[in-house]
Amino acid sequence: MWAWIESLNDPHLVLRIQNFFGVYRKTQLKSNGVKEKRQILNLRRRKSKSESDDNEPASLPSSDSEADTKDFVVTNKFWYYLFTFGTILGDEIFYACFIPFWFWNVDGAVGRRFVMVWAIVMYIGQGIKDIVRWPRPACPPAIRVQKKWSLEYGMPSTHAMVGVAIPFSILFYTVNRYQYNFTIGLMFAITWCAVVCVSRLYLGMHSISDVIGGLVLVTLLMIPIIPLEDALDPWILTSDWSPYIIFLAAVFLVILAPKSDKWTPTRGDTTVIIGVSSGIQLASWLNYKMGFMQESLLQPPYTIIWPSYQMFGLLLLRTVIGFCCTIATRAIFRWSSYITMCAVLQLDRDSMKQRDVANQRQTIVELTYKFITYFAIGINTIWLQPNTFRLIGIERPSFYTEI
Repeated sequence: MWAWIESLNDPHLVLRIQNFFGVYRKTQLKSNGVKEKRQILNLRRRKSKSESDDNEPASLPSSDSEADTKDFVVTNKFWYYLFTFGTILGDEIFYACFIPFWFWNVDGAVGRRFVMVWAIVMYIGQGIKDIVRWPRPACPPAIRVQKKWSLEYGMPSTHAMVGVAIPFSILFYTVNRYQYNFTIGLMFAITWCAVVCVSRLYLGMHSISDVIGGLVLVTLLMIPIIPLEDALDPWILTSDWSPYIIFLAAVFLVILAPKSDKWTPTRGDTTVIIGVSSGIQLASWLNYKMGFMQESLLQPPYTIIWPSYQMFGLLLLRTVIGFCCTIATRAIFRWSSYITMCAVLQLDRDSMKQRDVANQRQTIVELTYKFITYFAIGINTIWLQPNTFRLIGIERPSFYTEI
């Protein structure tokens, strides 16, 4: 069994997958026959038409990948752009855009549930990374097309986990709530998951065993979590004790998160997830207690409300105003909490640039300011912004219950 796992962990398998989708080391192309030489000539011709090497998508990844562009070439643009998009579906920029958009424009009841599933799955997956401490695929032989998360350990792939958690939890929570074709929804979720998983192999960030481990783990976790969260959500909204329990649980989870033997962004990212998800749940409770949520007279499954031109315009207006306020909230709370914590712990801000996992004060500053910042963003997203929209008359139309 272990030998089979080790074989799936072989970085040469990652390289074969990358070659299949058109990613090659330059040394590979130089050492292979006429076909590869023609590919090089074609790449050079295309490069000569561009103003500079920075504008050549065939050999340069996006600016976010921070990869060593001198080591490899990309011979198929379609796969490159598809899998670059696929990996974004598991990055913080996607969470920051998708989650607020969903609450402002789609369905708060489904949003609360899939956010909690996402937070639990990611917390466990991120923690296991720092416990197991399996390195990412060796490069070489694999090609590191992206280096954004290269400091983290590899097992399990949390991109694979979230590639299952978000689309499938939305599918499960909406299948009996709205009238739509389940087969189409299922195919969409499977495609979403497949693109995310293959993207991690394509970019050289995970081995096959990392991806399979993530898929197995998230499947086992979601079997109890999906129904449990569906049952807990009404209690979280209505109980007078839930805000205290949510906040204390969030703080303890941040404190008890597994520690690594070296500095990685894993624990800080886990704190961000816990902060924003607990802020969302507490703000939802506050909305309920203030009477902004009401039971619907209709019974599910509901008819999907497709936006008219006017509704679409208001959707864009809500999104623009909301994101501007979210960016401002992040900037204000990040700066103020960071400055305050450095002052309280008498820590020089310049020393924070030197990451040291053994420096307890540095860890406290990092985790505290991230938790405060993203907890505030969660409150802003669910309570402040929707009530602002309501006040100025651009709130999301909803004929159905948010409970």
